[in-house]
Amino acid sequence: MEEEQIEEKKEEQKKEEEKTEEINKETIGEGNENLEEPLSEAEEAELNAKPEPEKKDIEDVPTKIRKRAIATDLPKKSVIECLLFVSDIPLSIKKLSNLTGFSEIEIDEALKNLVAEYETIGRSFKIAEIAQGFSMYTRSEYAPWVKLLYAARNRAKLSKASLEVAAILAYRQPLTKAEIEAIRGVDCTGVVQNLMEKKLIKISGRKKVLGRPLLYRTTDEFLMYFGLKDLTELPRVEELRGIIEAAK
Repeated sequence: MEEEQIEEKKEEQKKEEEKTEEINKETIGEGNENLEEPLSEAEEAELNAKPEPEKKDIEDVPTKIRKRAIATDLPKKSVIECLLFVSDIPLSIKKLSNLTGFSEIEIDEALKNLVAEYETIGRSFKIAEIAQGFSMYTRSEYAPWVKLLYAARNRAKLSKASLEVAAILAYRQPLTKAEIEAIRGVDCTGVVQNLMEKKLIKISGRKKVLGRPLLYRTTDEFLMYFGLKDLTELPRVEELRGIIEAAK
């Protein structure tokens, strides 16, 4: 009888410890935004030592090319459609305006007309707002056919560990590596480095505490990878828990 009571007490203590651990994990990272200190120019240069390929800005486009494009006098809506079609990154209204010389109001109207037109006709693709810009995407119902075409070119998928770290950051950013590891319970050095190389996360600054550890955040590439307009489109934690429970 005494042994049973001892076992029951041990079980209760274990549950209490697990509950406390969960509460502690849920509070990790709280207040980090107020403690985030931007990197100095020297630190940023040191941490991003790898040379980036030179990116020409829209203003660097030769005048002759710009004048030749404007002289075509094509419909504004068709010009916007063409640029979205050929671009491999989302284009913002401001960028489209700088490139074409059309007003932001004209571009916004053209985009709305294109979206409505595709919906009415029933196109297999659509214009979606992704990572503060607009881009063309095939509709999800056509995914099996697209996969058939690209079956030989499988896109590198993120590992389970990478998905976990990316998800933790997306919901709780900014976080230090130690805080990510406290939530996951394992070392994340290799995973963080891998996500940095894929440009899905970045160093956003340092935490104003002893040792000034680096803080990490997700990037626009993260939004593009998961097809999100911004972080507000992430599923709620409650929804995720429901999906995980259903999958068990």
